Amino acid sequence: MKNLPYFHVDAFADRPFAGNQAAVIPLESWLEDEVLQAIAEENNFAETAFYLPDSSEEADYELRWFTPTEEVALCGHATLASGHIILSQEPDRNQVTFRTRKAGILTMTRDGEGYALGLPAYAPKAAALPAIVELVGGSPVETLTYQGGYHVLRYADAEEVLALKPDLKALAAIGNDQFICTAPGKDTDVLSRVFVPGGGVDEDSVTGSAHAVLTPYWADQLGRDRFTAYQASRRGGQVKCRLDGDRAWLGGTCVTVVEGSFRL
Repeated sequence: MKNLPYFHVDAFADRPFAGNQAAVIPLESWLEDEVLQAIAEENNFAETAFYLPDSSEEADYELRWFTPTEEVALCGHATLASGHIILSQEPDRNQVTFRTRKAGILTMTRDGEGYALGLPAYAPKAAALPAIVELVGGSPVETLTYQGGYHVLRYADAEEVLALKPDLKALAAIGNDQFICTAPGKDTDVLSRVFVPGGGVDEDSVTGSAHAVLTPYWADQLGRDRFTAYQASRRGGQVKCRLDGDRAWLGGTCVTVVEGSFRL
């Protein structure tokens, strides 16, 4: 039996049982893809992250993410969780870089008591989404989309977003798309909820990649390069957002709640 190091991290959380859960598993070499997928299915978190030293020397580590059903092109909270494990084990280190297969090089740095994670900034474009609006519900004042399946529905107020009861089964049939519902916040500048039923996650807890889309959108709407955000899932999570050129910098803290071994 083979033992793999295993960490369960609550990302974008300042306490256990908040934010978004991620499993983090460091490797020495890549396992077969079907094994990685089976591990992610077994964990049954929104994401399981796997990393190993980057042999290309383009970055410190190579990083991949799997939902319970498939590998994804970008995941923010599991990247934050992975960087948290590395930087927690190396207290004198201030930065870590990850080479990914579809999102390029990602950088994470210490930021006060937490971290700042730089993701590609995905600026969405206005688009008519009548079929999606019908399935999600409510009356959005604006709809936008970004290539790769990011759909933004902007509502007039937070109460309407909080009251949404989307048809998750029908949304899942569209594919592994993100349905990002957002409005001006209450205690934060921005509020959101994110649904990814086609990727095996009906409602995500705190979605880093969604904030890579929300950061350029709300920076433009608010007329400033930084703002505070809250993803209003059952667990909930706070995200500090900053736009810097083509990078969306997301700030947050992490809590390691389990450390042990995954046995194969």
